[in-house]
Order: sequence, then C-alpha cells, then structure tokens
Amino acid sequence: MARRSSLFSWYARMQRELAPAQAARVRAEADAQREAEHAHAAYLRAGAPADWPKRTVPANRVTDVAVMNADLEAVVKALEGILAAALKAGVLVSFSSLKKPASLPVWRPPELEPAQLPRLLELDMPTHSTYLSRLSEKYEQAEAARRAKYEQVLSEHRVREEQRSGALAGTRAEWQAAVNAGEIDTFEADYRRGDLDAIVSYCSLVLELSRYPDGFPQGYKLAYVPESRQAVVEYELPTAEVVPTVKAYRYVKASGTIAESARPQSQIKALYALTVAQIAIRTLYELFRSDHGGHIETVVFNGVVDTYDPGSGRRIRPCLVTVRTTRESFSELDLSRIEPLACLKYLSAGVSKSPTELLPVRPVLEFSMVDPRFVAETDALSQLDQRPNLMDLSFLEFEALIQNLFIKMGLEARQTRPSRDGGVDCVAWDPRPIFGGKVVIQAKRYKNTVGVSSVRDLFGTLQNEGASKGILVTTSGYGQASFDFAKNKPIELIDGSNLLYLLAEHTGIEAKIVPPDDWKDPVADAPEPHT
Repeated sequence: MARRSSLFSWYARMQRELAPAQAARVRAEADAQREAEHAHAAYLRAGAPADWPKRTVPANRVTDVAVMNADLEAVVKALEGILAAALKAGVLVSFSSLKKPASLPVWRPPELEPAQLPRLLELDMPTHSTYLSRLSEKYEQAEAARRAKYEQVLSEHRVREEQRSGALAGTRAEWQAAVNAGEIDTFEADYRRGDLDAIVSYCSLVLELSRYPDGFPQGYKLAYVPESRQAVVEYELPTAEVVPTVKAYRYVKASGTIAESARPQSQIKALYALTVAQIAIRTLYELFRSDHGGHIETVVFNGVVDTYDPGSGRRIRPCLVTVRTTRESFSELDLSRIEPLACLKYLSAGVSKSPTELLPVRPVLEFSMVDPRFVAETDALSQLDQRPNLMDLSFLEFEALIQNLFIKMGLEARQTRPSRDGGVDCVAWDPRPIFGGKVVIQAKRYKNTVGVSSVRDLFGTLQNEGASKGILVTTSGYGQASFDFAKNKPIELIDGSNLLYLLAEHTGIEAKIVPPDDWKDPVADAPEPHT
C-alpha cells in the first residue's frame, strides 16, 4: 500500500505539472514576441531624433497597462470558470493511462534558444552622425549587458534541465518497474472488487489530477464507508486572497505612472463565494463521474480553509460549505446551466453566510468521525482502546445513552416502549417556540446498512403521532434510497459517524463503534439495491 501510494502520488504530481508547464511555454512565447518587438524598436531608435525617449516611453507604458489588465481578466475568468473547466476536462483517471508513465515535455522557452541571440546581434545598423554614434554606443552597451544576462539565464536553465531530466528518468524507471511487476493490474483488480484501500487510492488520484488555477492549495482528506457506500471528503479551499483586489490598471499621462483602481468589496465577496461553491460542486462531479467501479452512492463534501484567526492568531480550519448528496440526485442536475450557489441550495447544502469573513457552518458529517484509519493528522488509533464501544453496551445502557444525548441537545425526551430491533424509541419535545414541537426518535444498533423500510416506518410513525419531526439514529449507515425518501421530509438521518460526533460534542463521550465478529442485527433489513 505504501509503495502504491508513493507511485500514484508521483504520477499525479507529474500530470498536474503538465498544464503549468504548457502554460509557461505559452507565456514564454509571448515574452519572446515582446522581446523581438523591443529589439526592432531599438533598431529604429538608432536613427531617431533626440526626443525619441519622450515619445516611446508613454507607448511602452500603455502596452504594459494593457498586458496587466489582460492578466487580471484572465485570473477572473479562471475563477468564474472553475466548474466549466472540469466539465471540459474529460475523464481524469483510467487504468490504461496509469500504465504509461507521465512525461513532461521538454520546456525550452523561445527567448532562451541560442538561435535568437545572433538575430539580435546581427542587426544591420545605419550610418550614424556624431550624435547618433553616441546613441549607438549606448545601444551597444545595452546589447552587451543583454548578452551577459542571456548567457547567465541560459546556463542556469541548462543546470535545472539536467537536474529535472535526471529525476524524471529515475522516477520513470521506478514507474516502469511497477508496471512490469503487474502492480497496476493488481490495483485495478482490487478496485473492481471493492477493496477499501484501492477505492480510497483511486478516489485520491482523481482529486490529485484535478487542475485548478495557480494559488489553490488542493489539500484534502478522503475516506470511504463501505457499509453505506459513502465517500467523505474534507477539501482545503483557497483563501479570499485568490480574488484580485485590483479591478483595473490605467496609465496616468501627467505623472507617467501606472495607477490602479480597487475592486469593490462586494465583487470580491461575490467572486469568492462563487469560487467556493464551484469547488464543492466540481468535487462531487469528479468523484461521481470517475466512479467506474460503481462503488459510490453518496458523497459528503466539507470545504475548509486552513488559515489563522485574525483576532487571536491561532490556526483555524472553518468549514465554509458542507453538502451530502446521492448519485441519483446529482445526476438530475444539468451542470452546464446551473448557478453554483443556487445549485447548493437545491442540494440542501450548508453554505457560509460570509465566506470572506470565515463564518463557519456545521459539517453534515465530521471527517474525524468517519474512519480513524484515514485521518492523518490525529492520533485516533492510540486512543481507540480507551473509547467505550457502543456495540458492547447493554440494551438499557444504550437506551440511556441516546436519551441522555437528546436531553443534552435541548430536547425533553421520554421513553415510550421497548424497541424490537435493539434500539430505543421515544417521543421528545423541542421546547423552542415556532420551530419546536413533538419529535419522534428511533435508534438502531446495526452493523449493516439500515434499509429504506425503516425510514418509511419512521415517517408513518411521525404522521400517526402528529409529530413535527422524525429522527433516525443508527450505529451503521444509510443507502441512497433512504436519503432519497427523506429528502424534503421532516426527517433527519443520523449515521454512526454523526452519532459519535454528537456524543463527543454534547456529552463529552469519546466512543467508537466496532461490532463483534458474531454480531447479528436484531432485524435484518432488505439490502439496498445497487444501481
């Protein structure tokens, strides 16, 4: 597993460098074109009158302003087109492509090509008068300085290229050895049969290969819950600094300077909110689209920002967007026509009211509660044995725990009758005016996925009791049909991961859920259909 992860990490890194390298080459060609234009201008200036600097400098400044404004526009368009870029990108990962080691094109910027220097030095200079000869002498000095700079840059470039080529050859050989050993075939076989580690590695590769504009961190944590066929992603969002604070540049003729106009705060906030929304939808799209094995029915996305509290200076990771959706619900969207923020509202996502001010929302599912094996930044494994196992509690202990949880959350919970499925059924009251009322709660200690029949039963009980809300709690998870049935109904589904989070948040109990090997669910639900 460690070797596989290392190889795929290298592969993803190399692939992600392709686009920046190609973009750099385009920029270099543009720079070379400007250099050629400057050289041609120098040729013409050799025979120009004494006042040519006064006439040409403003023209150069105007050109600089045009280039700077074009760069600003490109940044804004890239931010506005984050989702559209993914829709055009095509398939990010295929097992056949994995068998071909990534190879970066040799990047030799045109302005560094040896053939260009002679063209600059072999310009036919006109016959000069005494005054023009002095201009020519200055020109020759400038050309000598340019020649020296060129040689230095070319030398540094050659050293970097040799180092890169050597590193690339070594990693390519390592990759080829892995291919020859059949590791890619083994990986594909593991993925097809639903191996947990292979699914996580594959989905991680999908996220690694997703190309975003410069300045995006693209850090993430990913876990997969096979019981509910659910992928959970905690994705690191860029800060609002990715939005240009300058709206436009302009040349001030009177002072000969370049001035800038600030982008209104309303535009910065709107563009950043749009950026955050697009990242969330794009990640959902990429995971569902790349799920060639049909392993993912539900995706949970939590978008966080790794930054510092401006007041305390402490490191914080506020969640700015959180959403859980099923494949069926997401497939109904026409992503080429949606408005990202409206789409998140349609998906019942939680979105920060002010992302630029880092106002957080509560995640629909805390990543740290999903599976401690995939949480790199915590020492959850060392504390596992100290946590009470909910599956080891007696029926009465589990009942008391659930009742205590909802009392701590502000409800007035009362037991109604013993549960037939090893859980607890109770009717509670939410004392809040307007939003409160009668609440029906059912809990199930299950190892396997809770079937949609249990959600339907809860809805029937809710209607019979005249309750305003129904809550179903389980130690396992739910399938797509359950989420579909609960959508737009006053029903809340709390899975095992959320149950652990709520216990820690409201009761201080750090628990775990580990069913014994001989565990049998009290009532076997029909398996969820796999689409």
